Amino acid sequence: MDARQVALKVINDVNTNGAYANIALAREINKHSLSDQDRRFLTELVYGTVKAGNTLDWIISHYINRPLNKISPIVRDILRLGIYQIFFLTKVPASAACNQAVELTKKYGHVGTVKFVNAVLRNAARAPEKAAYPDKEKDPIKYLALKYFHPEWLVTRWVNRLGFAEAELLCSANNTTPMLSVRTNTIKTNRDELCKVLRSEGVVFELSTKTPEGIICSEYPALGSLRSLQTGLFQVQDESSMLVSHVLDPQPGEFVIDACGAPGGKSTHIAALMNNKGLVLSTDIHEHKLAITRDNATRLGVSIIETKALDAVELGDLYPDQADRVLVDAPCSGLGVLRRKPDSRWRKSNDILRDLPQLQIAILRSAAKCVKPGGVLVYSTCTTEPEENQEIIKRFLADHTNFMLDITGDYLPIKNAQEMIQLWPHIDGSDGFFIARLKRSEQVK
Repeated sequence: MDARQVALKVINDVNTNGAYANIALAREINKHSLSDQDRRFLTELVYGTVKAGNTLDWIISHYINRPLNKISPIVRDILRLGIYQIFFLTKVPASAACNQAVELTKKYGHVGTVKFVNAVLRNAARAPEKAAYPDKEKDPIKYLALKYFHPEWLVTRWVNRLGFAEAELLCSANNTTPMLSVRTNTIKTNRDELCKVLRSEGVVFELSTKTPEGIICSEYPALGSLRSLQTGLFQVQDESSMLVSHVLDPQPGEFVIDACGAPGGKSTHIAALMNNKGLVLSTDIHEHKLAITRDNATRLGVSIIETKALDAVELGDLYPDQADRVLVDAPCSGLGVLRRKPDSRWRKSNDILRDLPQLQIAILRSAAKCVKPGGVLVYSTCTTEPEENQEIIKRFLADHTNFMLDITGDYLPIKNAQEMIQLWPHIDGSDGFFIARLKRSEQVK
């Protein structure tokens, strides 16, 4: 099947049925025998078209004389796919994008629809200036939102907080394609040995400078084909996510709770740092996600993880004063990982930053009850927003005087003096992550 036809199917599934782009795309890739080149092109078409969402619709509106919602969903997606190629894929000739869109339309529309799609795309290719972005000085919010494919509410938020220049850098970073980051499974191998194996499998990589287990891969075959993955020599995990377990600093023989632990990236890393000795209780509200944790643990040779399906706000009543260390990797807005999830930016609204903090503080308070005197509590998120990060910690400390904020940066592989860590895509080249380490006093109150 042609890459554009597969792309259209995925894009339509995302826009019409609410499918997640990464899951729908992976499903289609597994169905079809595609060359590496076709797989990369398909991924670019899907992720790019979904990510550019509102901008594509805004461009299309300059070349049609009817509301976009009056056009059938599949034809809208054909136009979006065509416009994305014409405006943003410089290596694709405009004529090819138009011709392929016409061929796709023939499968789903009548002769009039075919002529309509052809006319819209060819007009756009001939006169791209009709869809020029608003002036940066006169309408900076709309300019950033359209140029960098972000919802206006989020751009407004970042411009107000960070200033225009830094907000632009952040939006731009969110549109980059992150390289594959993997964590060496130190239960089975070490980084030097894994590098030899990856090199023999045709992987091009460099060593992470942020974490001792990390490897950053720039070129690689289909992941599922790598025997090193199948045999558990590594786990796919972003560098920022790896740092969380280092901040927790688990020791062999301890009892550690990973609240909200599925699908197990941090749980298995914690187990590796413990030399697979002790007990890691990995909990999650969704049993099907815990099944993935168990599968990962088995593949990686981790034997000390137990899983339990429960609501994290119940943790404190079930395991009071029992854990040496507790990690709360809280459910969050995910605004730090937009570059990994092209559809995510369009699924969120400002309401999420009003509602989620109530859940986050409830989970943190419950998890704190599990910590032994003298024990450690780490709070992390994959977001950049203070309501979910620094403000949660301040609220927690205000009514938990038996906990103190540690110097979180002291526990990073490359140490610094920061009490709380906020990582940014445009500054750190990683996912946007927040980490704070808290310590319970030795005295029982």
